[in-house]
Amino acid sequence: MERHVRAWMRAEVREGTDVALLVAVPDAPAAGESLSVRAGGAEHPVTETRDRFGSRLHLLHDLPAGEVEIVYDAHGIAPAPPPRADEADAVLHLRPSRYCEVDEFTPVAAEIVGEREGGAALDAVVEWVAGHLEYVPGSSTITDSARSTHLARRGVCRDYAHLTATLLRAAGIPARCSSVYAPGLSPMDFHLVVEALVDGRWLVVDATHLAPRASMVRIATGQDAADTAFMTTLAGDVALTGIQVTAVVDPALPREDPAELLALR
Repeated sequence: MERHVRAWMRAEVREGTDVALLVAVPDAPAAGESLSVRAGGAEHPVTETRDRFGSRLHLLHDLPAGEVEIVYDAHGIAPAPPPRADEADAVLHLRPSRYCEVDEFTPVAAEIVGEREGGAALDAVVEWVAGHLEYVPGSSTITDSARSTHLARRGVCRDYAHLTATLLRAAGIPARCSSVYAPGLSPMDFHLVVEALVDGRWLVVDATHLAPRASMVRIATGQDAADTAFMTTLAGDVALTGIQVTAVVDPALPREDPAELLALR
């Protein structure tokens, strides 16, 4: 199985704007990739680094005023090795974070999970979120967290992911959020899913059930959406005026089995 992905963005920026991008897959595929940034009618330099979670971060400094066009392409992305877990993960990914108020959800998680452990507890949380939330595009904003999603009972992928990760952490299961390219997703966009650490393995789950997990391609990983945003304004001002994300798989889209234990590869 190979995946091919593309992200196109257009924005209006103020003079001197600095931007951080999280759109690239973790390792450049053998078939190749490219990242083009045009600003002021010319190619703009890009600096690549890694964030604290190891995601590839691309920095745009001192953009000129006007329109900026960003295009990322990656082709022939083969499945990566399963993600490795270390002892620190079991500590870091149990903690509360900006969008995951873990301490508030201990009673709720205990009621959902009951006496279940491991994979059974993971399944119980995912099924509960899938059954209690309604997927409604445009129903939430970047300020919504697990708390507000739990009350509203609706949201989009980031809201599903935040509530899932929060309940898992509250139940004692380390959980993190990962942005992905998701072949089969409709409408196509960047997508946010959850990885849970169970029996020493990072397993990917998605309570929206909108795309097959086996074909997803990791972009960035972190505690929540604050660590995985595809674009962050560091200085100046950015108004996003267009975005188009494409993700396809060759030779065919795999069939999704929600009960299957899968790693994000």
